[in-house]
Amino acid sequence: MSSHHLPYLVNCSIMFTELPLSQRAAAAKAAGFEAVEFWWPFAGPVPRQTEIDAFTRSVRDAGVRLVGLNFFAGDLAGPDCGVLSIPARSAEFRDNVDVTVGIGADLGAAAFNALYGNRVDEARPEQQDELATENLVFAAKAAEAAGATVLVEPVSGPKPYPLRTAAEAVAVVDRVRAVGAGNIGFLCDLYHLATNGDDVDAAIDRYADRVAHVQIADAPGRGEPGTGSLDLDRPLAALEAKGYRGWVGLEYKPSTGDTLASLAWLPRERRTTP
Repeated sequence: MSSHHLPYLVNCSIMFTELPLSQRAAAAKAAGFEAVEFWWPFAGPVPRQTEIDAFTRSVRDAGVRLVGLNFFAGDLAGPDCGVLSIPARSAEFRDNVDVTVGIGADLGAAAFNALYGNRVDEARPEQQDELATENLVFAAKAAEAAGATVLVEPVSGPKPYPLRTAAEAVAVVDRVRAVGAGNIGFLCDLYHLATNGDDVDAAIDRYADRVAHVQIADAPGRGEPGTGSLDLDRPLAALEAKGYRGWVGLEYKPSTGDTLASLAWLPRERRTTP
């Protein structure tokens, strides 16, 4: 039995992918969840209004709350991992901000995940970091009008993504807060931190006050809890003990491709707010 009382939600961009995008929020509701999150669900930074309407309708009609949404981050399945720190792509991010915040405000989202972007040859790291700070302040001001928070996340994998540890992500959060945007926080993704070899317990001990959202998957493999060797319960209990009262996003790849079967570890009563 888990030793924490934090509520879980489903990331419908990595789970329920056996269904079309328009049916995933309803599938999450049918599985007993009352909240969902998505990566950016469209191909480009500024989709057609008909696409936006279809997406928001699918969430609203499902009767779930959209808690989190990613800003446009390029082709996550391909070479990209965000665009906001890349000079040649900065305009794509800025063009996307109002669209993302608009969707989120419409559906009650509390948080918008801003993937930082890879290092590129055509700019020095310091230039990319300066641009990232400007764009994160820009995004945070837009999110503030909707009463929401911008998230910064460490990511694992082979891409040249500079934020790998809790300390690196929190340094960005603190940099943006220092120039006056207080509504920015650390997205504590336990899978990415563990995969990158970060000390998860130490990260929570040190940075719990900056944590604005939590995501989990087991490691190695990024499957559901129990498919790897990562003790997820201990850090979640530690976060709760340190005062975290937000959601825990299930951001894993169901090991058999069957999302419902992959949820057997989670009693139905844990899929709603206590």
